[in-house]
Amino acid sequence: MNVVVIGSGPAGVMAAIRSAELGAQTALVTRGAFGGMAANDGPVPVRTLAYAARLMRDARQLERYGVTVSSPRLDYERLLERVRQVVAEVRDHSSLRHEIDRLGVRVHEHAGTARFGDAHTIEAGSGLRLPADRVVLCPGGASRRLGVPGSELAATHSDAWSLREVPRSLLVVGAGMTGLQVATVFHAFGARVQLVQSGPRILAAEDPEVSAAVAETLRAMGIEVREGIGTIGSLEKTAGGVRVHVSKDGVRDALEAALVVTTIGWVAETTGLDLAAAGVETDARGFVQVDDYLQTSAPHVFAAGDVLGRALIVPPALHDGYVAATNAVQGRALRRESSPDPIGSFTDPEYAHVGIREDQAPAGAFVVGRVHFGETTRTLIDGRTTGFCKIMAERGSGVQVAAVAMAGGLRVDQLARVPLSYPTYAGILARAAYRAAREIDPTLNVLEHRDSG
Repeated sequence: MNVVVIGSGPAGVMAAIRSAELGAQTALVTRGAFGGMAANDGPVPVRTLAYAARLMRDARQLERYGVTVSSPRLDYERLLERVRQVVAEVRDHSSLRHEIDRLGVRVHEHAGTARFGDAHTIEAGSGLRLPADRVVLCPGGASRRLGVPGSELAATHSDAWSLREVPRSLLVVGAGMTGLQVATVFHAFGARVQLVQSGPRILAAEDPEVSAAVAETLRAMGIEVREGIGTIGSLEKTAGGVRVHVSKDGVRDALEAALVVTTIGWVAETTGLDLAAAGVETDARGFVQVDDYLQTSAPHVFAAGDVLGRALIVPPALHDGYVAATNAVQGRALRRESSPDPIGSFTDPEYAHVGIREDQAPAGAFVVGRVHFGETTRTLIDGRTTGFCKIMAERGSGVQVAAVAMAGGLRVDQLARVPLSYPTYAGILARAAYRAAREIDPTLNVLEHRDSG
């Protein structure tokens, strides 16, 4: 059996590995470099830049701890060189790449845009032609652009990570996970940053308490956060950069910056694939439609990763790649499982959640344990006391929502008893679990004064 996997992000790489493990002759076709967006302009370079930003902020705090140094200065070109080194190391030396090579997967890098020549043939711009008994689509996603006049004047998040210099001022349109990453990184590098959101709050997909805490912290850092700005009407070029025209309730306003970056969501990267030639259907937004076995409307075509428009993060992409390839080779053998995927961001401050949000929970069905970071030893030592940890537990069962505990079916009182190193940030989980457990059973015999944080 010949299996062709399109895309080399986490879903595509896992699909290729699984297909080859099951004995299929497997080819992996990728438009650019191996690793896809995750390795080349996603989590890997972003996390590297975010680490540099954290170092800059920490360096400015050294005098509080009696360390006297000159003010930190950023050599942005050297930082970009470091980013390129890290990306290359991950791409060429990761365990997944070694597994791909060990299993004999034929990798076609820089092949250009892949497409269906017919239902069972994959072609690419390089003249490549591959027969395919089965196809696993993992082309990923791309930044959605504003559909207004002048939208070409705005950069996307991918453009932001490849800038040759730090802009004097930056206007980030869209305050979700990616927008906050762009805003906090370049603020640390010295740019004057405005972060704007058309809706009523930043991080609209997060717990409202998280949104409020992060917004307050960003403002205290010096980032101008504007929520509820209304509708963007157009962009125009100015002598100093770009002007963005907005309106709300009939009132017009204009925002300006040297560079505008839009982070307003994702679209499926299916342009040029000619899905119709294989009978693959998409939804109204362009995302590929699949069933619980990740099989598309074409029986021989499966799909995984961002092209599905689900949780656009690495863990479910890896899982989906495994499931899709298993079913492509073995038939409908494995159903996609719904798991509590952890979601967070490489921002400063960082935030994360797993499982249901408090505002989504049925009234009275859950108890909440909440601990502020300022109550724990490690955060006091590090001078990072902003924020909180919140754990929700089912009132009846005591099952809580930290990812590992959820996967293991751990009760909240059991999590409260887990011995953790002291002093660590993770200790706050045990404290929050204890408080939630006491809401269920006030007689719980766990000493709260045992300092796990």
